[in-house]
Amino acid sequence: AQLVESGGGSVQPGESLRLSCVASGITFRRYHMNWYRQAPGKQREMVAGITSDGRLGIRTNYADSVKGRFTVSRDDETDTLYLQMDRLTPEDTAIYYCNGVWTEMHAVHWGQGTQVIVSS
Repeated sequence: AQLVESGGGSVQPGESLRLSCVASGITFRRYHMNWYRQAPGKQREMVAGITSDGRLGIRTNYADSVKGRFTVSRDDETDTLYLQMDRLTPEDTAIYYCNGVWTEMHAVHWGQGTQVIVSS
């Protein structure tokens, strides 16, 4: 099982980035997927989550700090998770990690992370 993030980089405040996470070796569509981030000297925090397409359909949730600026989405055809990040601020600087959880199978997977730097 592998989750591979990409799309990080260095941008100026107000700019946008789109992160991707490609999954392999897992039944992606069964997994609830999340984006976490960890800033220097801080604990890892969940940024956004998206459920699997179950009985209640796909649902998303966001940390208050990113609501209205970040959008999480998934493509179960290509086993890819996305995070569109708009109006970035220096406080968004962190390593961003992809996470997948399949509760029924007690399965949890993490990616290696991708660095996002927002600085003028």
